[in-house]
Amino acid sequence: MMATYLGFYDVPEGVEVGGRYDEEFAGILTGDALQFVAALQREFRDHIRYAMECRREVQKRYNSGELPGFDPATRLIREGDWACALVPPAVANRTIEITGPVERKMIINALNSGAKVFMADFEDALSPSWENLMRGQVNLRDAVNGTISFSDQARNRVYKLNDETAKLFVRPRGWHLPEDHILVDGAPVTGCLVDFGLFFFHNHVKFRATQGAGSGPFFYLPKIEHSREAKIWNRVFERAEKFARIEKGSIRATVLIETLPAVFQMDEILYELRDHSIGLNCGRWDYIFSYVKTFQGHPDRLLPDRVQVGMAQHFMRSYSDLLIRTCHRRGVHAMGGMAAQIPIKDNPAANEAALELVRKDKLREVRAGHDGTWAAHPGLIPPIMEVFASNMGGKPNQIQTARREDAGNITEEDLLQRPRGVRTMEGLRLNTRVGIQYLAAWLTGTGSVPLYNLMEDAATAEISRVQNWQWLKYRAVLDGEEVRVRVTPELFGRVVEEEMARIQMEVGVEKFKRGMFEEACRIFTRQCTSPELDDFLTLNAYNHIVVRHPKTPSKI
Repeated sequence: MMATYLGFYDVPEGVEVGGRYDEEFAGILTGDALQFVAALQREFRDHIRYAMECRREVQKRYNSGELPGFDPATRLIREGDWACALVPPAVANRTIEITGPVERKMIINALNSGAKVFMADFEDALSPSWENLMRGQVNLRDAVNGTISFSDQARNRVYKLNDETAKLFVRPRGWHLPEDHILVDGAPVTGCLVDFGLFFFHNHVKFRATQGAGSGPFFYLPKIEHSREAKIWNRVFERAEKFARIEKGSIRATVLIETLPAVFQMDEILYELRDHSIGLNCGRWDYIFSYVKTFQGHPDRLLPDRVQVGMAQHFMRSYSDLLIRTCHRRGVHAMGGMAAQIPIKDNPAANEAALELVRKDKLREVRAGHDGTWAAHPGLIPPIMEVFASNMGGKPNQIQTARREDAGNITEEDLLQRPRGVRTMEGLRLNTRVGIQYLAAWLTGTGSVPLYNLMEDAATAEISRVQNWQWLKYRAVLDGEEVRVRVTPELFGRVVEEEMARIQMEVGVEKFKRGMFEEACRIFTRQCTSPELDDFLTLNAYNHIVVRHPKTPSKI
């Protein structure tokens, strides 16, 4: 064990590294790479701090009764005749994208999956422990270099890359998440600047030669709420391009529209990133989470069971349609949402029923005008590919053909319409069971978790948490039951106790004892019953996975 403390990272002045020393990690955390990350942090930390303060101030207004809406001050941008930079040929076809954490075997399988794009995730699908983050950077470097392999001893199999692979996109963490293992001038670095900075520093040259055909690297940007946050990313990209001496506009990014405030800022977000944008994506699970979070002070906007809040809901369909129109009007991709189903190997009938739901969802997307979509499992790629190929007329995208001018009539009221449905005891139980099991896995280092034939990440756990909180806060009536009851702390306490017993029965006594289910239950229950809604489940739980080792001293 002591061997882990014998080495020290080569850190520049003002930088401290408190994560475990590892020789492979040292190849990522070089002095020059850390200097690049530190330069980004010093240049943009005040802008990030201001943007986060703006989020808090806007939420206070929402809590006082104000509703989100289009900003009159930026009307000229929304109505203006402008376009984003042309889409690079290397990523013109994005009909199906697979997503997953930056784990070694996952990266190889995803790049070999037959998808057009693999989004390697440092965010919702990854538990951001030091080991996961640094190992993820090593894995991505090896993937870009084409040298990545994985030896599965249990299956006696070695995994390597095929000759043809998906294009690699990387999703860093959101602006709100810190990286407590790396300090710059005594304060934690913004997590996304670590993720972006280290990946860009080590991979931009090779990536542009092998993946981007002279463009790139390519990124996904999560949790943006306002165009000012997109503007910061644009400046980060310009700073990186200047550092690397590559053409302005080389770096390209797709923004996830996964917060309710952002749907009213889509033109403005694209405008700020117009030299670096390659589209927007419907991050629909986080979008539902954001709907509850935005309206946390509005007791008249209680959601029905989360399984009822799908794309057939008027506010969700309006969001998707407006995103398509906005992207195609500006010349970039409009990406559809996630298919989270995973194959049900022991039940062919149930598996076929699940696949049919996926086909219907993807048929809706392609007919609406989406240029591509997301899948969580390689087994979904052939049926989804068939749906898109059959409905796109041989074209790589629908940017020029599906203009969706009809969506220009979508109003604020359309985007804010209350979802319809009922609340049930099973909805409360499912939220509780999924939230606790996901958090237990996250605390032990896993951020992408198969539960009840769906691949769950932090977004689903967030929906579970905030919906429970909302129902408890306003003593919601479970109106889908024969006997209507209110959701009270006493009822919730009984549900938690019963669902913990069910979890133990499902996972087995030994796994339950070895896992962190009790700790996860405490955290989840505390957040559901808190008088004030915590902004993010993972932000609150982050201190439980931070492991600080003796810091590497900076150079004097």
